[in-house]
Amino acid sequence: METELSQRLGIEHPIFGFTPFPAVAAAISKAGGLGVLGAVRYGAVDDLARDLDWLDARTGGRPYGLDVVMPAKKVDGVSVAEIEAMIPEGHRQFVRDTLAQHAVPELPPGEESGWRITGWMEQVARSQLDVAFDHPVKLFANALGSPPPDVTQRAHDNGALVAALAGSARHARRHQEAGIDIVVAQGYEAGGHTGEITTMVLTPEVVAAVAPLPVLAAGGIGSGEQIAAGLALGAQGVWLGSIWLTTREAELNSPALTRRLLAAGSGDTVRSRALTGKPARQLRTRWTEAWDDPASPDPLPMPLQGLLVAEAVSRIQKYEVEPLLGTPVGQIVGRLNSERPVQAVFDDLVRGFERAITRVNRIAGREGGRPR
Repeated sequence: METELSQRLGIEHPIFGFTPFPAVAAAISKAGGLGVLGAVRYGAVDDLARDLDWLDARTGGRPYGLDVVMPAKKVDGVSVAEIEAMIPEGHRQFVRDTLAQHAVPELPPGEESGWRITGWMEQVARSQLDVAFDHPVKLFANALGSPPPDVTQRAHDNGALVAALAGSARHARRHQEAGIDIVVAQGYEAGGHTGEITTMVLTPEVVAAVAPLPVLAAGGIGSGEQIAAGLALGAQGVWLGSIWLTTREAELNSPALTRRLLAAGSGDTVRSRALTGKPARQLRTRWTEAWDDPASPDPLPMPLQGLLVAEAVSRIQKYEVEPLLGTPVGQIVGRLNSERPVQAVFDDLVRGFERAITRVNRIAGREGGRPR
């Protein structure tokens, strides 16, 4: 499973694994792919520096990447407190009422929210990059638009490639014009922030729009056969995220959430603005249903919505309030039916790819890739 892009990055397989968990990222890189650590959950740069040090020590010199979030549209403000002051009281009351309806306990006195997505703010992302550039990060990815030109240039000066996610061919062309090295064509089926075009349609459109720029297929991919399909559509690799959530290395720290993921089917997700303010696919819960009710207030723009719900999400997670308990995840959640090591998932992906290639060769009248 080798492409020009995998050769360029020095990885065995063109499988790019996005994850918020350092242990998962390290395991993906050691298995022959490229682990990409999500930085958005790191409010303190010292924590990110610690985990990047940990990755350096446990990847055996294999490459890894970092995913940051720099929204194209920013909310002006000097500090988090000033931005939080923009949140209407009516929205705060709605959150309080929703939690009260489900008897969600308060956090213990003195305990702060452990889920604050200040990482959606550009100034936080820039501080994360200042730390990351002191490490041998080989790929920087931005989930929301092209990063600022100075960030792209700084990455290139450090010998790293830059990737950006796109939900349409129009977005992909903007990335190409901005000097991005890799476009991730992320389809509607994906977890987290997505557009409205499915992966099967989006991937060849983006490949054609930005050729010869390499493209990664993303969204709804959870088997080797699907990887083969993505490469057949012109992609030079795949970007996988949700499939790693139930691996043994994942640090969900919530047996209830793991049970929910293992029990969910592909129809048990919803694209909602309830979490971040932008449409993001996640498990359907009473929380998403409350926000999506026409009688409820409209979710706020990013990053206000994330700041608004940060403490609520921490309380829901801490006390594992199952009716409200969710997480960003794609429609591939229907394939998550057991807890396995990352290596076992990786081995299945490679075997599935080999099965698909053998099947296609047989259909084409070839054995071992040669005409009969």
